[in-house]
Amino acid sequence: MTFIGLVILAFGVVFMAVAIGPAFRRRRRGFAKSFLPPALQYPKYRAYWLGMLAAVSGYQMFRVGQLWLIYLITDSPWFLGYAGVANALPGMFFNLFGGVFADKLDKRLLIICTQATTAGLIFLLAILTLLDVVQPWHILAIAFLAGAVEAFDTPARQAIYPHLIDRKVMMSAVAMNSVIWQGTRIIAPAIAGFIIDFINTEAAFFIAGAGFLTMSVVMFFLRVPPIPRGSRGNAAQDMLEGLRFIKRNSIFSFLISMTFFNSFFGMAYIMLMPVFAVDILDVGARGQGLMLGVGGIGALLTTIWFGARGKVVNKGAFIIGGAVAFGLLVAAFAMAAQFIGSLYVVMAILFVMGACNSGYMISIQSSLQMLVPDRMRGRVMGFYGMTWSIMPLGGMQAGALASIITTPFAIAVGGLAVSAFAIGPALLNRGVRNLGSQLQPLESAEAEVVPAPADD
Repeated sequence: MTFIGLVILAFGVVFMAVAIGPAFRRRRRGFAKSFLPPALQYPKYRAYWLGMLAAVSGYQMFRVGQLWLIYLITDSPWFLGYAGVANALPGMFFNLFGGVFADKLDKRLLIICTQATTAGLIFLLAILTLLDVVQPWHILAIAFLAGAVEAFDTPARQAIYPHLIDRKVMMSAVAMNSVIWQGTRIIAPAIAGFIIDFINTEAAFFIAGAGFLTMSVVMFFLRVPPIPRGSRGNAAQDMLEGLRFIKRNSIFSFLISMTFFNSFFGMAYIMLMPVFAVDILDVGARGQGLMLGVGGIGALLTTIWFGARGKVVNKGAFIIGGAVAFGLLVAAFAMAAQFIGSLYVVMAILFVMGACNSGYMISIQSSLQMLVPDRMRGRVMGFYGMTWSIMPLGGMQAGALASIITTPFAIAVGGLAVSAFAIGPALLNRGVRNLGSQLQPLESAEAEVVPAPADD
């Protein structure tokens, strides 16, 4: 089957689902209530989740194909770094604007437009590759533009799905979103590699673009409850209002700062993993894949568990304890690699690291979603999303520090910084320690704008 056939098949599946899905909903409600995770028992969120699965799979395939193509053309590792920076930079600068627009505009229409635009950019790269006229600057420009569009897409997605569920299943919804990212990070690159190897690179791009277009189509047909818009002034005024809101609320400041420390210091080990694989443990590319893979498996299993369970008692203590444990495990990983030198010991630590990181980060995001008022949701989640875009800079700071005190000690210092930041607010801020008691009434209440699943 050609790549054109695969694209047509993807569209056929989407339109069949949209056309005949309602006819089967009532028959499947009993199955949904008994088998599906709590969030997926809501038909609107289930449709959104399936669209996200297609889009994120497309994103992962696009990243693999993009890096493969630019290395094939340039034969330079530097251009791999340039492509990563080109994709990450827009998120650092435009996420706040994306949050403003998510609060100002119709979130559903914004997602439709951003997903379709990203699909168009990927299709353009596929056509340039198919015509054999693609140049490195084409790849970098499309990576930058795709990153800029993503900066407007992410806050809108983060702001819309809480309106498709009841608040009591918010943690399950956050976890199920994470399941997509964790799962596709393992599976989609392998699929992309298979397609590139057995068909060609442009086929991978066409299928990746079809994933984004699928999400756009799903959102076009999705009936979203009315969502109040909270943006009243110009973009600059709205952005300052969002920043002042976060600054005034110590819990929001802590949760977002914790995410910053996690991305900038805690996750820096991923950027420097080749150093551990080649220079410290001497296990090569295969060992690096095993180490990254086992960490991803730990994160995925934890995410699935949270998706099925739906809630955690005493979230404040859980977030603080998870962050402290994750930071100490990062330091333990670095020291075990340096002084023990056993791949199996390191893999065991990485597995638990992935589980801890996934658990407390899901708790942070679900707490933010529960506490933020609807009129500020886009801006707060846009600022939250910006903290993830700085991960490449975290790798740069760890690399600079490694040139002074060696890589293992640089990574260990980052892990201890995560633990220290988590402990500090726990000792000084009563609101953070009592986060669970503030969330409990919200988790017990039904969302005002979302009907029960059986009413759809």
